[in-house]
Amino acid sequence: MTINGGISFWHAADPGATPPARAPLTGDTTADVVIVGGGYTGLWTAYHLKTAAPDLRVTVLEQKTCGYGASGRNGGWLYNGIAGRDRYARLHGLPAARRLQQAMNATVTEVIETAAKEGIDADIHHGGVLEVARTPAQLARLKAFHEAEAAFGETDRLLLGAAETRARIDVADAVGATWTPHGARIHPLKLLRGLAAACERLGVTLHESTPVTGLAPRRATTPYGTVRAPFVLRCTEGFTASLTGQKRSWLPMNSSMIVTAPLPESTWQRIGWDGAETLGDMAHAYMYAQRTADGRIALGGRGVPYRFGSRTDNDGSTSASTITSLTRLLTAFFPALAGVEITHAWSGVLGVPRDWCATVSLDRTTGLGWAGGYVGSGVATSNLAGRTLRDLVLGDTTELTALPWVNHRVRRWEPEPFRWLGVHALYAAYREADRRETATHTPTTTPLARLANRIAGRH
Repeated sequence: MTINGGISFWHAADPGATPPARAPLTGDTTADVVIVGGGYTGLWTAYHLKTAAPDLRVTVLEQKTCGYGASGRNGGWLYNGIAGRDRYARLHGLPAARRLQQAMNATVTEVIETAAKEGIDADIHHGGVLEVARTPAQLARLKAFHEAEAAFGETDRLLLGAAETRARIDVADAVGATWTPHGARIHPLKLLRGLAAACERLGVTLHESTPVTGLAPRRATTPYGTVRAPFVLRCTEGFTASLTGQKRSWLPMNSSMIVTAPLPESTWQRIGWDGAETLGDMAHAYMYAQRTADGRIALGGRGVPYRFGSRTDNDGSTSASTITSLTRLLTAFFPALAGVEITHAWSGVLGVPRDWCATVSLDRTTGLGWAGGYVGSGVATSNLAGRTLRDLVLGDTTELTALPWVNHRVRRWEPEPFRWLGVHALYAAYREADRRETATHTPTTTPLARLANRIAGRH
């Protein structure tokens, strides 16, 4: 029987590793920096602030438990993608966007090295990222994507033919792939918990079960008291819409995952995947997957894309239709897995700005700052954001503070019901575009998908 929800497989698979709950805030207090959100962004920011300035008093406020949100539900892709790079190239020029990409390439190594330094065992395997094409239209997009990555300075990326692709991972109908070394498989919750422990060793104060009900210059208000600080940093990603006044800032997009039972060695011999690369594709309604350290396949994609009114779920429960569609996708990629047991399914939300651009910002006049809008690429981007927020808070002018995503502003999402109607229409269009491209073997992207991209603001 599939365990549905329980936050995620990463939480449910090893309940004995759950640390004791941290105490909530118990009254008014002060700090030098207060951070709202105990996920990757908030913890990386706290970690790097305390590493650079040990005397700073840093407090993190988390409404549930650290890792409850996307940081404990994602697919475990530590990779160099960043949302909005192409737009930043148009706004600020190619050299500026190339510097942003180079910073992301280095961030993958930064996270791996920090985990090693802090003794965090997060099942990290530095096998790179393999993104495959399974139709002629996907292959055309893949080749264009490969050329674009080279233009942004990624000269160590490889373009693979059908035979080379299937020699790495035997994906059915694969006609090509692109591989980058700037990626790694991780256990996302182990990384998160190790990072939280490292923060506490440095003297960061972490309060769980402490929802923030109001943000204002130099204070964060909770039901249990107010934290006053010169700097108040919002690091809430897909849960940003739950904050007062932020409902239309970032859209909480749903993503869903399934994971198989551990596969026998005979099955792995058929599939390959010896390099434990993270695996993605070039479909419009894309998928993402990893080979876990204990020999499972964890695969994710879009289920119900968005809940009316920017609502978010509680425990990750996933609809039966989404579990069925993801299972069909799994067996389409790997026919040898027909009938495989799906042990866990879950969902979570990621933050999507209206222009699909990740940002990091700080207003020194008010002391209010934020980072996020990662559009699903937050495992690594959150680390770059944390280091950038560190420099902004400390008032340092660095290479990071000069990157084009710093202090980028974007318009708000449309009000309801237009937001709900638009998002659901867009993803219906993407699914139909994938269906047409698979059925017709057209060598070019369907006009329907190009129109959807323009309406969405993705290009």
